[in-house]
Amino acid sequence: MDKKLPGIFASKVDKKIGNNEDVYYSEHDNRDVFLKDDKKDFRNINQKINDIFNSPNYIYKADVVIKTNNGEVTKRIIGKNATHLITIDNELIPLTEIKDIRIKS
Repeated sequence: MDKKLPGIFASKVDKKIGNNEDVYYSEHDNRDVFLKDDKKDFRNINQKINDIFNSPNYIYKADVVIKTNNGEVTKRIIGKNATHLITIDNELIPLTEIKDIRIKS
């Protein structure tokens, strides 16, 4: 077991290496900065509703503020089907009437 291992080949570096001299770093991507500045949210209603139902805080109900054609209402939603949101009081809110939705803070 006293065999000698072969040597390792390492070539000489004869030139100056300038790796990573030009580096670009952005703390925020442009969309996040734009959202913070203008306070606008570009997600559509279905994305917002799915985000509410997929959040770790949602167990079986969520208190939300829904902006509709008739104004803002605060409801406790428990589910959704293809065309309506379902509240804990068995009310159906048509998705077509919803202009904006957010979790009540």
